[in-house]
Amino acid sequence: MASNQPTIPQPVNYIADDWGECATVEDAWNVDPNTREPVHRQVTTAPGDLERALRHAERVYDIGHWDEGARRERADMFERVAEIIEARAEDIARTDSLTSGTPISVTRTVAAFLPARIRAAASDLVNIPRVTALAAGGRDVRLYKVPWGPAAILTPWNGPSFIPAAKMASAIAAGCPVILKPSEHAPSSAQIIVECFLEAGLPSGALQLVHGGGDVGAGLTADSRIKIVSFTGGPGAGRAIARAGAEDFKVLQLELGGNNPVLVLDDADLDVAADGILDGMTKLNGQWCEGPGKILVHRSLAGPLLEALTERVSKLVVGHSLDEDVEIGPISNAPHFQTLQRRIEELRDLGATIREPAQLPELDGFFLSPTIAAGADPAQATAELFGPVVSLHAVDSDEQALRVANANPSGLDAYVFGADTDRAIDIGSRIVSGEVRINGAKLADLGDDSAQSFWGPAGIGGHGPAESVRVFCGDRVVGVDSPELPL
Repeated sequence: MASNQPTIPQPVNYIADDWGECATVEDAWNVDPNTREPVHRQVTTAPGDLERALRHAERVYDIGHWDEGARRERADMFERVAEIIEARAEDIARTDSLTSGTPISVTRTVAAFLPARIRAAASDLVNIPRVTALAAGGRDVRLYKVPWGPAAILTPWNGPSFIPAAKMASAIAAGCPVILKPSEHAPSSAQIIVECFLEAGLPSGALQLVHGGGDVGAGLTADSRIKIVSFTGGPGAGRAIARAGAEDFKVLQLELGGNNPVLVLDDADLDVAADGILDGMTKLNGQWCEGPGKILVHRSLAGPLLEALTERVSKLVVGHSLDEDVEIGPISNAPHFQTLQRRIEELRDLGATIREPAQLPELDGFFLSPTIAAGADPAQATAELFGPVVSLHAVDSDEQALRVANANPSGLDAYVFGADTDRAIDIGSRIVSGEVRINGAKLADLGDDSAQSFWGPAGIGGHGPAESVRVFCGDRVVGVDSPELPL
C-alpha cells in the first residue's frame, strides 16, 4: 500500500514572470476525496492580479518570426519540458490521484503519456508551415499562420494534468501568450505542469497561471484582450463563455459534455458488450466527458446485460485512490458527488430500478458504487451523468435506438456493440456524435488521423490534427496585387 497522507501545497499564482500568493476563500477547503480531510485552502486570484496578467499577456504578444530556426528552437524547449515531466511523473500521478480520485495505477499511465503529447506539439510546431507560397502567376503571395493573440485556457478537475498540458503545449507552440485557469477543485496538478514548462525556459509572458472559480473564468473570457478561449467543462459554463465571447467574436474551442448513448444490437456478444460498458463507466471513475451514459439495448438482451453488468460491478475493488490494487476510487469533489447522488434519485423517480452492488471501503470519502439504473423512460433520462453511473433501457429495434439516441444527442461520443461490424458501423454513422466506437470504450484515439467535431450541445470545435497547434492560429494572406486580375 502506498503512503496515503496527502502532500499537496497551497496553490499560487504565476503572473508577469513572478510567483505570488493567491487570496484564500473564506471557510473553503480543497479536501482529499478519499477521506474528506482538508489538504489546502481554496484560493482565488484577486481582480488586480488578474488585470496584471491580462496586461502582461497583451504586452508580450507578438506575431513572432517563425522561420525554421525559430521553430526548431522552440521545439527544443518542448523537448526539455517533456524530459522534466518525465522526471516528475510520480509527483504528477500522485497529485492527479489525490485531486480527481482516480486510482494511482491509472494516473501513472496518464503521467507516462504526457511527454509524448508535449513532443507531438513540438512535431506540429516544426512540421506545420507558418508561411506558404501560393500560386499567383509569378507574383509573391504568401499565406501566414499567425497566433491569434492572448489565449485563456480553462481546464476541468477530471483531467487535472493531461488537459492543461495538452492545451498549453498547443497554444504555446502556436505563439499565443497563455493564461491558464485550472478548476478550483483540482488546481495542483496544473501547477506542477506549469512549473515544468517554466523550468524549461519559456520566454517572458508565454505562460501565466491564475486560480479561482467561475468569477475568475468569467473575468478572463469576457475581456477583450483575450482573443481565443479553449475550455473543457460543463455545458452551463460553456454557454456563458459563448455568450461572453460573442461580444467581440473571440475564437472559441469548447468541449462540453453529454449523456453519451450506447447501442447494444440484437446480435451483440454479451460478454464483449458488458466488458466494454464496464470499462467505459469506470474509466477515470466514470468522470470523463466521453464515457457511456444511456444504454439502449435490444429487448432480447436487456435482462442478461443487466445481470452481466451487476455481476461485474460486484467484483470491483473500490477503495483509496493511492492503493495499488484499487480499481475505482472516490468521486473527485463534494459538489459533483452530490450531483451524482441527485441524478441517481432522479432516475429512481422516473421508475428506474437502482443497482449499486459494489462493496464500499470503510473510509469517509466520496465513494459511490458503480450504478446501473434500469427501466426508466429513455426519453426522460437525458441528464449527463459523468460518473460511474449508467441508465439501461430496452428497445425493440435499431431504428428506435437511433431515434432515442438522436432525440437528445450528446454530440460528443457514442458506442455501438454488435457482432456484424459492417452493420454496427453503418448504424454508428447515423448517430449525431463526433466519435462512435464499435465494440469497445477506450480513451485513446481510434486511429492516427482521428478527428471528431463537437456536434450540437457538445460544444464548438473538435479534436484532431487540425485542432491542435492550428486552432490557435489564424490565416493571413499577404501578397503583390496585379492590375491583370479580373476584378
